[in-house]
Amino acid sequence: MNRCATAVMLLLMIVMYACGDEEKPPKVVQEQLPDTMFPHDKTIINGNFTGTAWLQMLVPFDTVYNTSIGNVTFHPGARSHWHFHPGGQILLITHGEGYYQEKGATRRVIRAGDVIKCPPHVIHWHGASNDSTLTHVAIGPNTQRGPVVWLQPVTDEEYNSSSR
Repeated sequence: MNRCATAVMLLLMIVMYACGDEEKPPKVVQEQLPDTMFPHDKTIINGNFTGTAWLQMLVPFDTVYNTSIGNVTFHPGARSHWHFHPGGQILLITHGEGYYQEKGATRRVIRAGDVIKCPPHVIHWHGASNDSTLTHVAIGPNTQRGPVVWLQPVTDEEYNSSSR
């Protein structure tokens, strides 16, 4: 055998050995976190939130579907102001932990996998807990009934209270 053939044979033996049934370390697959599924590089600066929150509109309002859908990520401690939606709102919690509260009701802890259906005209707020980010897909149905109505900020006392 010439030197070239010997080198090819040696290379083939190395490849075959590497592909054998020996114990190999598990292949590590890095999963994409739910809150990075959609970009969240657009900081919300409209004055209707306390703390830092990001928005990526997935379906802007149009007259065909009468809905808007946005992906919102809240930094720990960030939250919306009190507000209501004339057409209601649906929140699909996709990552983290936070709070949801309707006016006059007890604050609820919300986590990834939860679905919140807020009826039309019900005053509420939502945001991240102090220790976690929170990401949700916010669906605004029946947008022909009017845009969200923003109210006063959620006070620190309201945010930190687990009672009415």
